[in-house]
Amino acid sequence: MRKKLFLMLLLTSSMAMAQKIFLGSPNGRLEVMIEMNGGVATYTVYYDGFQVIQPSQLGFEADFGDFTKDLSFKEKIGADTLNLVPLGVSDQTVNLKYKKLKHSKYSTCKQFYKVPFKNSKGQEMSVVFFVRNNNIAFRYEIPRPGENPKCGVIRREVSSFKFPEGTCTFLCPQIGPMTGWERTKPSYEEDYEADAPMAKKSRFSQGYTFPCLFRVPVNDVDNAWVLVSETGVDGSYVGSHLSDYAPETGYTIAFPQAGENNGIGSPYAGIPLPYTTPWRTITVGASLKPIVETTIPYDLVEPKYTTISDGKPGRYTWSWLVWQDESINYDDQKQFVDLAAAMGYEYCLVDNWWDQRIGYKRIKELSQYAQSKGVSLMLWYNSNGYENDAPQTPRDRMSTAIARNNEMTWLQEIGVKGIKVDFFGGDKQCTMQLYEDILYDAARHGLQVIFHGCTIPRGWEIMYPNYVASEAVLASENVYFSEGHAKSEAFELCLHPFIRNAVGTMDWGGTIMNKYLSRDNKSRHRRYTTDIFEMASAITNQTPVQCIAIQPNNLTELPQFELDFLKAVPTTWDKTSFLAGYPGKYVVLARQHDGDWYVAGLNAEPQPKTLTVTMQDWAGKTVDYYVDDPKKGPQLQKLKFDKKGQAKVTIQPMGGIILK
Repeated sequence: MRKKLFLMLLLTSSMAMAQKIFLGSPNGRLEVMIEMNGGVATYTVYYDGFQVIQPSQLGFEADFGDFTKDLSFKEKIGADTLNLVPLGVSDQTVNLKYKKLKHSKYSTCKQFYKVPFKNSKGQEMSVVFFVRNNNIAFRYEIPRPGENPKCGVIRREVSSFKFPEGTCTFLCPQIGPMTGWERTKPSYEEDYEADAPMAKKSRFSQGYTFPCLFRVPVNDVDNAWVLVSETGVDGSYVGSHLSDYAPETGYTIAFPQAGENNGIGSPYAGIPLPYTTPWRTITVGASLKPIVETTIPYDLVEPKYTTISDGKPGRYTWSWLVWQDESINYDDQKQFVDLAAAMGYEYCLVDNWWDQRIGYKRIKELSQYAQSKGVSLMLWYNSNGYENDAPQTPRDRMSTAIARNNEMTWLQEIGVKGIKVDFFGGDKQCTMQLYEDILYDAARHGLQVIFHGCTIPRGWEIMYPNYVASEAVLASENVYFSEGHAKSEAFELCLHPFIRNAVGTMDWGGTIMNKYLSRDNKSRHRRYTTDIFEMASAITNQTPVQCIAIQPNNLTELPQFELDFLKAVPTTWDKTSFLAGYPGKYVVLARQHDGDWYVAGLNAEPQPKTLTVTMQDWAGKTVDYYVDDPKKGPQLQKLKFDKKGQAKVTIQPMGGIILK
């Protein structure tokens, strides 16, 4: 591996030769090379001396200037060198105490470098880089070109990610606009494909949604892992995704499709000038540990406002997952409030149609009843608007400022503590503005917000203090809808810690404890995962307000040790440590809450997985061991760790383990 300083300029002997700038991580393992060739700006990423991202283009095209070609460094590389002083260093840790570092990760030292460019017309822009030991991010800083223009439109980015031949992908396809049920897509709810070749076209020929995971061969034996996403997207820009793979350029940043949001709104980004774009993020590691533990989505953003009250993490009951629409009546919802109270849960979610099937007057009564039991209600809303045909009500209460203010004032008055807003279907700037507006208005009324049928969060846990989580995944409702998805649940939940949940909180929507996906727990198709798997998923799935989809019948059907665990399971974490796993096959994570460690493992493979767990804090200690016995079923046992802090565990197929 080449040895370089944290920042080094490689000077060429001939101005005709390529000009290069190297940025290195503090530990020297990760390097970014910025290069100028024939007027095209590129970056290349090396890890441990191996090229994990080949020369990939930088730049964008706007209505006021083209920064994709005919570029040069603004300052001449030569005897005087290019001035690349840091923009600033911050050692402050973002204080997220109320959410217990809700994404179970923490901020790191921030240091940024600005590389200035100009095009053939003398117009300027800079690329700002962030380089830490396993993380890279870059964004574009655009000054005002002169007195005018004071605004502009970015029509496309050529920012690309070109991987070496033989790279395998773990990707979720982007779907076409106004497709799917009631024309509600795209909503980040398509099937991931694991270990696929780059050359394989995406299922719908629309590229891939963020985040995107790649396994990159670095030699005949070893691989590197690379996770690509974005952060810091708000109402001033569009949400992006990756294009299909092209041999010449790799994957390129793609803007929303014109038909999203029923064709309303531009697929481009309208910006004021000067302006700074959101961050493109790259996490690199020789193992999956840096991928699972990355903090990059949160390290680069700051809170945008304060709230009138701190949101409260916790658990919620939810009738709709198994009992469906028929349960949206006062008596059934009262049962689920009672269930939440019996389990010591903080919330009960009342889903769609409540305004028609229960009514505003009785919802107020239900909220008062819930509060008398120490439980707060969360209520479901349709985001529409004009964006799709989803018929569920309440509709048109979240789509305008006046409607939101009236509705949220009432919610605040009756003691509701959160809302779940569904059916967005797009990444245009106007939709990003809607997300932001809902969040800000909710914050003024003391409401936490969960989004469903939606895009991924992009640093929103920090940016919007009352933001809880997004679905943005093929979630638990599909286990109910389809036996095929019930069979693939283990595969999917063994993917998300490495991909979707690595970049943001994920409302999977329920730890399912019914044996069968029906109200009587005897009919329809069965659940294919074990009880211990489901319980462990409450730890491997990360969100500060977690759905435990326990049913009233489970109170008498489940073993007491399972109920006791579900009553006490935390939803916020001080630390997260990746112990073992492979995307779609198995995963073992350790998370710490209030000084206590929990280890959770899931197995999606058809054979038992035996491995050694190492936990130095447990050296010589005996811990609780929740495990599936092939003959006896779920068991609570004791497990002794040796003096090295090691113990062997076995995870059954479609099963799980928990150590605590």
